[in-house]
Amino acid sequence: MTIYNISVITSTGYPYYNKKIKNLPEGIKLFQQFFDFTEFIDRSHEPLDLESSFELNAGLISALFEFAKNIEKKILNLEFKSLNLGQYKGNPQKNKKYKGDALITAQTEVYLLHKSLKQKINLIYDEIISPKIPLESAYIITKDEDQKIIDILSDTAARNHVLESQSEIKNLANSFFNAMGKYGLHNIVITSFDLSPIIVLGEKYSYKDIEVILRNMGGIPNIDPMEWKHRQSFFMEKQVWVYLINSGVGVTLNGLFEPYFYLLIADPQSYLGEFPGKLATKFNFLLG
Repeated sequence: MTIYNISVITSTGYPYYNKKIKNLPEGIKLFQQFFDFTEFIDRSHEPLDLESSFELNAGLISALFEFAKNIEKKILNLEFKSLNLGQYKGNPQKNKKYKGDALITAQTEVYLLHKSLKQKINLIYDEIISPKIPLESAYIITKDEDQKIIDILSDTAARNHVLESQSEIKNLANSFFNAMGKYGLHNIVITSFDLSPIIVLGEKYSYKDIEVILRNMGGIPNIDPMEWKHRQSFFMEKQVWVYLINSGVGVTLNGLFEPYFYLLIADPQSYLGEFPGKLATKFNFLLG
């Protein structure tokens, strides 16, 4: 589980829902990710002059850092997306217009694929949040809906599907280690479609070690189904290669297709050739 909590508020600050899913790890960098489901409102105005803009930014930054201190967190960076001219002048034609006023935030690991996480959040909004708007109306999240949110964020359907074939997966992985260990293969990891690890196979690196390797991997590219790419990472200051394979198979939850990723953890000098494709084909036979 690599999503630690989720909150739903309105743009005016009404605290509608908050769910702690897992304790935050200590001493590591995390992302606070934001998903805007507010209805477009035309607030077109003349651009602020330089002095007014600086004063507004200074107040925002000061307030954020004071808030972070009070909740024992440290802000390392803030990411903004500037509006294009059409949006700034109140042209919402290219923006999806949502029903009502809802902002959803989640604290996550830095390596999660944002596009996949957004699809999870969209599903939660469409299935659970949207029917309750306006959120100030006191239509609370039910116990069943609360569990559904947890199941979506924690990839319960995908995890259960893997566990159904766990013995066959381990046997297949062992045969791969016997054949490819001498070429530098150390671990095989099956993840959900946002790169949350589901099962770690192999003895060199533990589950917690894999989390460290993923945190140190940097940017992750788009990968087409049944294709793979590799990236450099580090563990205890030693270089590690990570091969990322988009399986092209997975589970479908309420119309959302969630393909698995297979990760190969290997030595920098490893030579795996066409092995990633062979592994994907064999695993897909079990999980497809």
